[in-house]
Amino acid sequence: MQTCDFVVVGSGIAGLSFALEAADHGDVVVITKKDDAESATNLAQGGIAAVVDPGDSFEKHVRDTLKGGVGLCNREAVEIAVSNGPDAVMRLAEWGASFTREGAGVGLGSLELGREGGHSERRIVHASDMTGREIERALLAAAHEHPNVRVLEDHIALALAVTRTPSGRPSCAGVHVLDVHGGRVESVESAVTVVATGGCGKVYLYTTNPDIASGDGIAMAFRAGVPVRNMEFVQFHPTCLYHPDVKSFLISEAVRGEGAVLTTLSGERIMRGVDPREDLAPRDIVARAIDRSMKSTGDKHVLLDITHVAADRVRDRFPNIHARLEELGIDMTREGIPVVPAAHYLCGGIQVDLDCRTALPGLYACGETAHTGMHGANRLASNSLLEAVVFSHRAAAAAIEELDDRRSDLRARRPGEWTGNDAGPAPEGVVIDHSWDLVRRLMWDYVGIVRSVHRLDLARTRMASLHQEILDHSARYPVNRDLVELRNISLVGSLIIACARARMESRGLHYVEDYPERDDEHFLRDTVIERRSEL
Repeated sequence: MQTCDFVVVGSGIAGLSFALEAADHGDVVVITKKDDAESATNLAQGGIAAVVDPGDSFEKHVRDTLKGGVGLCNREAVEIAVSNGPDAVMRLAEWGASFTREGAGVGLGSLELGREGGHSERRIVHASDMTGREIERALLAAAHEHPNVRVLEDHIALALAVTRTPSGRPSCAGVHVLDVHGGRVESVESAVTVVATGGCGKVYLYTTNPDIASGDGIAMAFRAGVPVRNMEFVQFHPTCLYHPDVKSFLISEAVRGEGAVLTTLSGERIMRGVDPREDLAPRDIVARAIDRSMKSTGDKHVLLDITHVAADRVRDRFPNIHARLEELGIDMTREGIPVVPAAHYLCGGIQVDLDCRTALPGLYACGETAHTGMHGANRLASNSLLEAVVFSHRAAAAAIEELDDRRSDLRARRPGEWTGNDAGPAPEGVVIDHSWDLVRRLMWDYVGIVRSVHRLDLARTRMASLHQEILDHSARYPVNRDLVELRNISLVGSLIIACARARMESRGLHYVEDYPERDDEHFLRDTVIERRSEL
């Protein structure tokens, strides 16, 4: 049993931001399931949306975000995030992140700003087309240099350690983790526990997410009795590279921000006549338009064409994307880039308040794992990094304030040791692999960009059977990485299906063929699910 003041599960922008803020007030252990740089943050190309241009305003950014969220944004959360955007950028810079600038200036006014879908102004602060990698590099360097931060790589969180007061009220007191290399289950006891495990893209067959994105934090919190909210709103990024030798390579929305257009293989403009904003419409609109086009033409992909923009500008603005495509034999300055939509971001998640507290005392959730209400039914590009930095800052402040009380509570009621199976390889790996493929194929085919009541009902029935089989595997087999992630994706998939089936309208990222219109009378509300025995 290890003991600390703060344990943070996840090493992306939300988890590391929290850790760095909390580390001046206590010792922090960061749990990460692979190497410390493996995160969705590291893959983010676009940037962080912030109002730093004099011609822009908080009001415009708020308005754009609310419009994109199609009525379901928590306005207070949006206003908090937007008004704290400039400070968030400065905080990242102070931790060592280097952003692209115009000229030799050093202040906010010298930052080069990009534009992305749904934003009415240029407000995307970026580090070329590798913003996430630069932020992750800076935060990791700062974390490794801080004497109060310890990072445990190749440790997979299995379950929250929950204790109970004499009256029976539950409280979070840390987390049980699998040490992959050590081959054993360990427990980390902590006064404050933070879940910042990112999204759940691996629930789907095709995704832009890294392999770690199996919804672990959401699954753990839900099993511990914490409600989840709006799980039906899964964002599919319109432009993931279509290539037989490469998976999960995102073509940034910033490429469309610089003038790229989407076309069919025969050269017809896909977004013309679909939305007044055409190729800079929000992602839900663009992804559905591509999906319709592919189904209509029978093509396996569409093209993203930026050949009409000066080649030097394209290479300077997108050096990473250009170089990677060139390695694959694609010259984006001369030919269209083959792209398809892919699962990208979860707008729902663990229900939290505006300080990222969950319903379980001692447990916080930050970043994509959490539902603050900022994104509503559809997230605008580059608002995710903004939300992560702003709300992890608020979470750290709240957690620091309650630290002394949480320490006292922990001393009074220590969590128990892990009571599940011991660690070890699965004796029938083919069973795990087969179930993994079934879950992801089912979600892609039945609960994707366009849904129907019939397909959702089929998905619910088949996933219930699959999930029970997987629970049986978990009871029978030793604990190992593949089985842990399989159990989590089947649970998170079940939650997505349940929320989707409960919303019989089309809004934002959730489109149901049987109910193609928005229904404010009945569904202008969040979808909340609490633990039920069948899940």
